[in-house]
Amino acid sequence: MFLNRFDYKIDFMGKRSISMALSVLLMAVSIYSIFTQGLNLGLDFTGGTLVEVGYKEAAKLENIRKVLKENGFAEATVQNFGTSQDVLIRIGKHEESKDDPLSSQILRILQAENKDVDMRRVEYVGPQIGKELVEKGGLAILYTLLAILIYVAFRFEYRFALGAIAALIHDTVITVGLFSVLQLEFDLTVLAAILAVIGYSLNDTIVVFDRIRENFVKLRKQDSIKVMNTSINQMLGRTVMTSVTTALVLIVLFFVGGQLIHGFSIALLFGVIIGTYSSIYIASASALALGISKADLMPVQKEGAEQQEQL
Repeated sequence: MFLNRFDYKIDFMGKRSISMALSVLLMAVSIYSIFTQGLNLGLDFTGGTLVEVGYKEAAKLENIRKVLKENGFAEATVQNFGTSQDVLIRIGKHEESKDDPLSSQILRILQAENKDVDMRRVEYVGPQIGKELVEKGGLAILYTLLAILIYVAFRFEYRFALGAIAALIHDTVITVGLFSVLQLEFDLTVLAAILAVIGYSLNDTIVVFDRIRENFVKLRKQDSIKVMNTSINQMLGRTVMTSVTTALVLIVLFFVGGQLIHGFSIALLFGVIIGTYSSIYIASASALALGISKADLMPVQKEGAEQQEQL
């Protein structure tokens, strides 16, 4: 509530042309990277084998990577899992046989260097399952956006609904684009983070839209741009505090949570930042560009209401 004590008078809508140009540029770079470089899909989508092993002492990850590389597993991903004694090894599609499965090969290679290695867990994801996960993940995002479009259109007005969807598409494309440009691993945890970003961004957008709708009724003598600027400035304290507290939790999660959720933390942290930006600029500016005005949001006056008020 501390930030809400200040009377902000920032001309957000006056800078909407600059913000729109920046957003178009970021989306263009993201789309170009997605279609040219693609995504660095994890085992959840591409298929492969996950092997968890345990050591009696702290495992030396660099030595494990070196040994696996020397034995034909250069693409293997090695990381700690929970403690420094537990190691998770991810391997893509690789030749194996029923008599000598991939997990046995990995264990034999590691035990040649250190006999105190125990097999804890083995998981296998087939390429067909990975393909289905890619398709279902994409459909999940599309269905989510469609449901949000219907919800916002009923609750507010269709121009607001289109503005909200524009902001959500903006956030989704740029967040996925970040993973494509930097070639960060894209797995199911990252997909879950993107769906969470959609929910976070929508919540922030609806709060701003609620205040805009209220002010269109209260501030009848002001034009649409002034009403939107007033509304965004009134909600700025709440928006900043929500974003900062969420970001602090995600930063701690990134550094303390371990490598397994680094992708999740990065996607959600970046999504919170871009979602806050889009709720201010993209959603509101899109509704304004579509011609939203106070006439669209004023309550319908019943016939004869003016005569009753005069009596």
